[in-house]
Amino acid sequence: MSTTTPAPARALNASRTTATAARVLRQLRHDPRTIALMVLIPCVMLFLLRYVFDGSARTFDSIGASLLGIFPLITMFLVTSIATLRERTSGTLERLLAMPLGKGDLIAGYALAFGTLAIIQSALATGLAVWFLGLDVTGSPWLLLLVALLDALLGTALGLFVSAFAASEFQAVQFMPAVIFPQLLLCGLFTPRDNMHPVLEAISDVLPMSYAVDGMNEVLKHTNMTAAFVRDTAIVAGCALLVLTLGAATLKRRTA
Repeated sequence: MSTTTPAPARALNASRTTATAARVLRQLRHDPRTIALMVLIPCVMLFLLRYVFDGSARTFDSIGASLLGIFPLITMFLVTSIATLRERTSGTLERLLAMPLGKGDLIAGYALAFGTLAIIQSALATGLAVWFLGLDVTGSPWLLLLVALLDALLGTALGLFVSAFAASEFQAVQFMPAVIFPQLLLCGLFTPRDNMHPVLEAISDVLPMSYAVDGMNEVLKHTNMTAAFVRDTAIVAGCALLVLTLGAATLKRRTA
């Protein structure tokens, strides 16, 4: 006896995508610790950072903008990878894929759900840094918010992607040193990238976090939107879209 699996719709469907996002948000609503981790941890880290450099406000200004983009990326990566892995290991994703639901609808729904939380997270962190902690930026705070949001979406995309290669939540956490830490060291936070060894500089040129930091630094130093800022944000957005596409490719139906 043979069974057939309904063929998924290939084109994105708005109603299926929003229904998937609504389901994910309903599940997250019953997990307040996860919501707190996503929304509050970047704010707490920025608050601590500000008072670590309490005697040197200029130091906070120089690295605070960069970390405003890095913290959301890291937290969204961690939470998204673990949450998506739970869906995979519990069989939820497999059951959903047995329905007439396209892979694009599913991955876009997850991205939309976590992206909604990323907007809240980025807005809170940016508002805290600029209007409460006194982060001094030359450019518009709205541009800071834009880069922070793109970084959070990139973290979401990376988390969705790497969850396919982990068999447990512990393994998902283990991907952080492999995926995030090298980018953290090479992004230009600790030293300008052009001061690195040429090999490391070349590697940093293909890592999306490098452009996230560069974009934040453009806002820090320039009053108006620059061509370099547009390039950096476009690269971060493009990387997020590429990783989401790769994440959709990892979704497979299993047959008994």
